[in-house]
Amino acid sequence: MSAELRPAPTVEDGIVRDDQPLATPGESPGRRTARAFVRNPLGVFGVVVLIGMVLTALFAPLIAEYPSGYGVDVLSPPSGEHWFGTDSLGRDIFAQVVWGARTSLMIGGAASAMAIAVGVAVGVAAAYFKRVETALGVLVDVTLSLPVLPLMILIAALAGPSTWTLAVVIALFSWPEVARVVRSQALSIVGLPYVEAGALAGGSHLWIIRRHLVPAVAPVITVSVVLTASRAVLSESGLAFLGLGDPNGWSWGTILHNAQRSGTLGTAWWTAAMPSLAILLLVVAATLVSLAYNDARNPRTRED
Repeated sequence: MSAELRPAPTVEDGIVRDDQPLATPGESPGRRTARAFVRNPLGVFGVVVLIGMVLTALFAPLIAEYPSGYGVDVLSPPSGEHWFGTDSLGRDIFAQVVWGARTSLMIGGAASAMAIAVGVAVGVAAAYFKRVETALGVLVDVTLSLPVLPLMILIAALAGPSTWTLAVVIALFSWPEVARVVRSQALSIVGLPYVEAGALAGGSHLWIIRRHLVPAVAPVITVSVVLTASRAVLSESGLAFLGLGDPNGWSWGTILHNAQRSGTLGTAWWTAAMPSLAILLLVVAATLVSLAYNDARNPRTRED
């Protein structure tokens, strides 16, 4: 009688186990990560929410008319005619939230892109070039220790309210976190034999960084993009709520600012609740995506 074919025993945490499933032949780590991510319902929910918000921002003109002028129904609660109610000037809040998504996500994306670019450059340089490791490490630590909110308010107030001012100000204080995470990941790669072999073979510093370090920290960058963008939207909403946003456009923070300035925060709950829920949904979705992605990358937590 032929013996039953079983997977070869594996060692995990010092314990020999022979019940581990065989990996799919030829399956890349990226494919395994994607397969594990799709199995996580919370991560998939976060991705759907983020994609829905991006599509809402892109197709805002097709979803709702631009909120301007005055309306007849002043401070009307949510109804079939006005899904999110109206503000003190009779403008539809649903239209404000839809058009506000365009500005808020644009600022979040621009600030995240700038912060990621600077953070990755500083983090990789601090891990690879030992001569500047200490100086860059001190720079990151000092920047992280600064009182971020007062400084952002001060710089935004001095520079003047505009969309790109907020994006630059937010990026200015967002890159150190990215740099610290990227540096810690890159440090575990710099000392590996294949990196040293590349240097001994005559590879330039730029070639080694581009060929070995950047691909190694790419998963960390992916998570940082999502989290940094959501935090940037949160920061933009706070600055716009204080009146430092673009007065000629709509953002979620601008809706809150108008509600506070008109004194309707306590009398018309929907004027503040609807944009606040949009911000909350974005932050929660980004957090779920990052957690699910980290779990999918970790062989100990994913189910192969």
